[in-house]
Parts: sequence; structure tokens; C-alpha cells
Amino acid sequence: MRLLLRVLPLALLAMPAMAATPAPVANPQSQVRAQPRPLTAEERIELLERRVQVLNDVLFRLDRLQQEVQQLRGDVELQSNSMEGLKKRQRDLYLDVDRRLGQMSASPPATPMAGQQPGMATGGTPPAAPATGVAQPGAAPQQPAAPATASQQPIVPFSSPSAVTPMAADPALEQGVYQQAFDLLMQRRYDEAKQGFQQFLAQYPSGRLTANAQYWLAEASYVTRDFPTALVEFAKVIEGFPTSAKVSDALLKTGYIYYEQKEWVRARETLQGLVDNYPASTVARLAQKRLERMRAEGH
Repeated sequence: MRLLLRVLPLALLAMPAMAATPAPVANPQSQVRAQPRPLTAEERIELLERRVQVLNDVLFRLDRLQQEVQQLRGDVELQSNSMEGLKKRQRDLYLDVDRRLGQMSASPPATPMAGQQPGMATGGTPPAAPATGVAQPGAAPQQPAAPATASQQPIVPFSSPSAVTPMAADPALEQGVYQQAFDLLMQRRYDEAKQGFQQFLAQYPSGRLTANAQYWLAEASYVTRDFPTALVEFAKVIEGFPTSAKVSDALLKTGYIYYEQKEWVRARETLQGLVDNYPASTVARLAQKRLERMRAEGH
């Protein structure tokens, strides 16, 4: 009995401590989540194919954007040249009006001499009537018409280049003839534009816009897919104007023509030369893009 009374308090003291310590519960789901299942070979291939497809879509969009940027670049150049032509014409018109006003203010009115009747010349002889009508009494003699200035002279209509003789490169006339042909190109009237540029080159073989005119003459044949003629005209830009900024553009279009004609060796040599000689330029990037396309196509 005494032994039981001694053991019972110790058992009662041990029970709260045993109840405060819960037994660990196994959680099989947490163990499964901690160790993910490795992917199989088929799943890895499928994942890689999805990534490649995404990259291909991105590259396709970039290529299309590059083409649109190139087209916009050409449109901007067309608009820029058109604006320059309008500014030049407006400036010439202002100068012509200013010159006429100056002539009118500098010319004093005609007054009859002493003892001379109005409308009578010296010696009492009446002045001869003008060819356009009868002279009115008291009317001042008509002043001869001022000679036409360079800006007033009309642009000669397009004719056969063989019938046009070279002339001195007058900046005003040169700009007018060039702008007339360029406007036709902007309107997509390619045959008339080619005639206009041919006339310009015949009149101004050494003008400041000659290289540009030669390039746009070639471009008019390129856009109509007259590739043999375009090759000849682009070659004139490359060989005749080696310091012009249009040389790189002419080389790029030459490489494109070789590509269209399936002359893979010439196309690769021309485009690779652009990449090597004009690094970090727009034409070099376009040439590199076409080279990558050729490699993808197996050429």
C-alpha cells in the first residue's frame, strides 16, 4: 500500500509531459512533392520543339518588320525629295516676284518733252502702233519684256535621250528636271520615269544629282522585274560613281537580282562583300539576312 502511494504521484506527474509531445505523423504527399519526377526523353524533345517554334515565330516577325522598315525607308526618301522640290519651287517663285517688284519700283514713269504733244515722238512723228492693237493717245511706250530667268524657263517635255544635247549644269534647271522624273517614279509611272531620268542623264552627265538619277533609273527597272536592264543600270552606279552613297544600295539590289535569277554563287559573293565592306550599316544587315535565308534554303 505504501509502495502504491509513492508510485501514483510520479505517474500523475509524467502524464502531462507525455500528452504534450505529439507523435510524428507521416505525410507521404509532402515527400512526393519534394522530389519531382524527371522528364522523359520524349517530353524533353517536345519542350525543345516548342521553344524552337517560338524562336522561329519571332524570327519570322523580325524579318517581316525589317522588310517593312526598308519599304518605309524608301517612302521617306521619296517624300523628302518631294518636299525639297516644293521648297525649291516656292523659293524660286518668291525670288522672281521680288525681282519683278524691284524692276517696277526702279523704272521712272515716262513724261513728254517740252513742246511735244502727248503720244508724239521727237520731231512730231507719232509712234508706231504695236502689233497687238492701236496705240492710245497719251499712253507711255511699252517696255520690252524682261528675258526669262532660269527658274521661269519651262522644263522641256520628255523626248528621246539621243535628241537631247548636254548643257551646263544650272542648279535650278537640274533640280527641276530631276524632280519631274522623280515625281513620276513616286506615282509609279515607271516607263515615264525612266524616260525622265534618261533625259536628265543626257542633259547633266556630270551634275550633282547624276548618281541619284542613275540609281533611280535602275530602280525603275528593278521594281518592274526587268532584271537584265536593272543589272546594267546598277552596274553604272557602282562603276561610274564609286564615292556615291548609292553604291551600297546598288550592290544590295544587285545581290537580290542574282538571288532571283538563282545565280547563287554571284549572289553570295555580292552580299558577303557588302557585309565585309559596309559593317554596321543597314544594307549589311539586309545582306546578312538574305545570306541566312540562302543557307536555310540550302543554297
